[in-house]
Amino acid sequence: MRVFEGYQKGVNLGGWLSQCVSYDKAHFDGFITKKDIEDIASFGLDHVRVPVDYDVFMKEVSGEDVVNEEGMSHIEDCIGWCRDCGLNMILDLHKAKGYMFDSEAVENADLFFEDEMLQNVFYETWEMFAQRFGKYKDMLAFELLNEVVNADYESKWNEIAANAIKRIRAIVPDIYIIVGGVHYNNVFAVPGIKVPVDDRTVFNFHCYEPLCFTHQKAYWVPGMTKDYDMFYPADIETMRKKSEEFSPDHMGAVFNECLDDGGPLFDKMFRQACDYAEEKGVPLYCGEYGVIDQAPLPDTLAWLRDINASFKKFGIGRALWNYKNKDFGLVDEHYAPIRKEMIEAL
Repeated sequence: MRVFEGYQKGVNLGGWLSQCVSYDKAHFDGFITKKDIEDIASFGLDHVRVPVDYDVFMKEVSGEDVVNEEGMSHIEDCIGWCRDCGLNMILDLHKAKGYMFDSEAVENADLFFEDEMLQNVFYETWEMFAQRFGKYKDMLAFELLNEVVNADYESKWNEIAANAIKRIRAIVPDIYIIVGGVHYNNVFAVPGIKVPVDDRTVFNFHCYEPLCFTHQKAYWVPGMTKDYDMFYPADIETMRKKSEEFSPDHMGAVFNECLDDGGPLFDKMFRQACDYAEEKGVPLYCGEYGVIDQAPLPDTLAWLRDINASFKKFGIGRALWNYKNKDFGLVDEHYAPIRKEMIEAL
């Protein structure tokens, strides 16, 4: 399988230009600075994934959306910092106009797949990014959209993604374009990615499996409680029994029959996606993985070592969620006792 060169081990900058706790200048100017990028480079990582929201780089004026140059400047700043520090960067459209994986962030996320106006805005967004940032193609990659949720729209998403790729390629033919599947970018959805590919196409997935471990005590998981506990490693029967307490929409991956055979969990989980990527001649990338700051530290480290062993075995590029805050922050106090070992595992 081809390797996504320059994007093998990275970290997400979630919470800065996406899913922001505040949309004021103080937040944007101070949450991530060049010092953070320098620190990330010192960890021995090779890239950052930068989630951005439509509301950050666009604003409404007299009923029309226009470019928010102040918001754009933060993207430009990060590109400059990364270039200075020898890092590559992924620009991830985390929230499009009318669509986000978080159902509370938009009124009707599925409308995006039915509304041509919203789809045209999506294409125009990527044309704008291509025109502005295509010149940085030597160290910048484009990720079309974060986590399509509803699997019923797999075919429509493939159509939209193919159109977006075509429009980007008309402006900058040779920048890396990353595209993921449905069901929250589930690894088992990778074979459902049906878009035209070239030597600068990358297939993407996210992995927080088993979710009952990586998201224990997470307030946003339906049915999760503050006293819920899960350990790692665990056998597949235990993972499935614990997962049955929650919605199969969130926990269903551990029930895939490919996990019934012996061998490392993540080797089995990634095999189908790797085979498909190899068949299509494209690299494979995991844009998000990580463990919540409510899990036991030794178990967190064991999980990180296991999943990264499989990433390295298959040559899968990846970015840890998250650099700071968002309940997963690598540099936050919770992880201090194991931070050195965590970074070594990436």
